[in-house]
Amino acid sequence: MNMVNKFVYRFPIWLKKNLFNTPINSVISIFAIAFLWKFIVYVFDYMLVGAVWGGTAKTCREVGGFCYPFLFEKARFIIYGFYPSELLWRPTLAMVQLFGTIFYIKEPSRFGVKTFIYLTISFVIFFWLIGGGVGLSPVTNDKWGGLPLTVMLAFIGILFSYPFGILLALARRSELKILKMLSVCYIELIRGVPLISVLFMSSVMFPLFLPDGVNFDKLLRAQIAIIMFVSAYMAEVIRGGLASIDKGQYEAAQSLGLSYAQTMIYIIIPQAIRIVIPPTVNTAIGMFKDTSLVLIIALFDLLNTTKTAMRDAEWLGFSLEGYVFVGVIYYVFCSLMSKYSKRLETEFVVKER
Repeated sequence: MNMVNKFVYRFPIWLKKNLFNTPINSVISIFAIAFLWKFIVYVFDYMLVGAVWGGTAKTCREVGGFCYPFLFEKARFIIYGFYPSELLWRPTLAMVQLFGTIFYIKEPSRFGVKTFIYLTISFVIFFWLIGGGVGLSPVTNDKWGGLPLTVMLAFIGILFSYPFGILLALARRSELKILKMLSVCYIELIRGVPLISVLFMSSVMFPLFLPDGVNFDKLLRAQIAIIMFVSAYMAEVIRGGLASIDKGQYEAAQSLGLSYAQTMIYIIIPQAIRIVIPPTVNTAIGMFKDTSLVLIIALFDLLNTTKTAMRDAEWLGFSLEGYVFVGVIYYVFCSLMSKYSKRLETEFVVKER
C-alpha cells in the first residue's frame, strides 16, 4: 500500500517535471500522447480484437483484420524454406544446440581459447545436422533456407570477420608501408561499394576467374563475400579502439621486454575490444539484417522465404502479416545482441574499477 501511495504522489510530479514543464512541451506532450493512444488502440483492435484467428484466406478478406491463418499456413515455409518436411527436426535441433552453445559461452568468465573450440564443434554439428552425412541422409544446400540459413550466414560472418578485422586494423597501423597500403586499399575499396554488389561479384564474376573444372558452391561464395565485406567495417571499428589506447600502455609493455605480438595480444587488443563493444555490436546487428540481400543470388534466407510465401495465389494481399512476423524475428535477435553488449560494457567497467 505504501508503494501505491508513493506512486500516486510522485507520478504527477514526474509528469510536470518531464512532460509539462513549459507551455510548448505541454502542447507537444498532449499531441504525442493522443497520437500514441490512437495508435495503440488501432493496433490492439486490428491485431487482437478484430483479428481473424481461424479460417481461410476468404475469411480473412471478409473480416479485414490481422490474418493469423496466413501465418499458421506459411510459418513452416517462412522459417525452414524448402527443407524436406519430414526432416524438419534436423534444422530445429541444429539451431537449438547452436543457441545453447552461445548461451553457455556468453559469460565473460568463459571467454578464451575454449570459446572458439566450443563454437567450432557447435558449427560442425550444425552443418552435420542440416547437410547430413555420417548416418544422416544428405540434403543439398539448395534446400536450405529461412531462419537456419540467416543464422548461419550471420553467425559465421561475425565469427570470422572479427579476427580478420583485427588483422586488417593492425596492418593499417603498421609501419611497414606495403602492408599498410594493401590494408588501406582493401578497406576503402570494400567500404566504397554496397554489399549487394560484392554478393553479385562473388556469384557471377568470381567463377569466371577460376580454372576449368574448379568451382565453389554458391552458398560458400556468399558466405565468403559477407565475411570479406564485414571484416572491412570491423577493421575500422577496431582501429578506432587501438587509436584510443594511451601511448603509455605501449611504453609499459616495452619496459617489460614484451615483443610486438605479446604487447598486442595481452595488453593492447583486449583493451581496444572493450572500448569498441558498442560499435562492434552495431556492425554485427547491421550485418545480421544485411543477410537478407542474398536474395540477389537466389538464396532463400528468412526474408526471401517470406516474400515467396506472399506470392501464393491463394494468400495474395497478406504482405503485412508476413512482414510483421519476420520483423518480430529480426527484432528479437537484434534486441538480444544489443542487450548483451550493454551487459558486457557494464561488467567490463565494473572490473576496471
